[in-house]
Amino acid sequence: MLLILYFESARKRMSKNLKYIILLLMSYVAVSAAAQTGSSAYNFLNVTSSARIYGLGGVNISLVDDDISTIDQNPALLGAEMSGMLGMNYMHYIGGSNFAGARYAHSAGERGAWSVGLQYFGYGAIKEATEDGTIVGDFSPKDVAFGGMYSHDITDRLRGGIQLRGLYSSYAEFSAFALSTDLGINYYDADRDLSFSLVLANLGGQVKRFNESYDRLPFDIRAGWSQSFGTFPLRFSITAWNLTKWKLPYVETGDGSAYDEAKVKDGFMSNLFRHLVFGVDLISSPNYYISLGYNYKTRTDMATYSRNFLSGFSLGGGLKVKSFGVGLAFAQPHTGATTFMFNLSYNFSDLIR
Repeated sequence: MLLILYFESARKRMSKNLKYIILLLMSYVAVSAAAQTGSSAYNFLNVTSSARIYGLGGVNISLVDDDISTIDQNPALLGAEMSGMLGMNYMHYIGGSNFAGARYAHSAGERGAWSVGLQYFGYGAIKEATEDGTIVGDFSPKDVAFGGMYSHDITDRLRGGIQLRGLYSSYAEFSAFALSTDLGINYYDADRDLSFSLVLANLGGQVKRFNESYDRLPFDIRAGWSQSFGTFPLRFSITAWNLTKWKLPYVETGDGSAYDEAKVKDGFMSNLFRHLVFGVDLISSPNYYISLGYNYKTRTDMATYSRNFLSGFSLGGGLKVKSFGVGLAFAQPHTGATTFMFNLSYNFSDLIR
């Protein structure tokens, strides 16, 4: 309750200063891009909590809908149309990993909205060993992300948003804490169902380190487009991500035989498509949807001879009945890794209408 009161008070100040915040953070991009490239210990930030987004390839920052789960990757998608909405999610990820969380949203005046949320990432039990290989027990590594976001309608078609999160990580006897900021902007033309978005994701850094080394956040610049055409009941999406670097090489292992050597793939088309995520969803009714996505980077990251046809594809579907909404998504990045996601939402504002 105290957290809710805090965000209600803060949104009044932020609605006046959002434009200045956007300009300030955009000026910070050049510094962040230089400082935050390289490997990261916080790649869980790139895992969506939305079954709808997961069904569209796992990355989408331009889908405009009254579904609270879709705002996790772009705070500019948050709006007053989600006021009173509570969303919960669960995901069985690769191996023994299980993720879960919840988010609540509320309107803030006529042109704003705020949201608070918590996300838990558990990776199952892992054997703990000493330096000489002696097994001394098990430990359960975990990450927790919590915080809030605020959005404001700059014009009738342009909306900006900001998300602030605390990131707590615990791996055996080591722990760390970091702060992360996402900045997003969205242009939406309702008459043409046309949406463009730009997001600066994972700005920030560690406050408390695991040890003497500094682990970077996976800073990223992303751009997205979504649109349907006339009465055609399909909406298409293309999301470009990892835009802080062009080259994203991967190793193709071949057919697994000793005669087929591994090859590094680093051509123009390979790099281009590893930056792009494609999605299409059926929107013939506001009460249900079916989504299909293709993520070429996921497919090539799992580039082994045992990879199956489904690698890189994802499928989702959802149903809305009055105040309740449910979403499901499925993907199989590898023959030994099947992932499943479940979302549940309820709109409390419907109770007082």
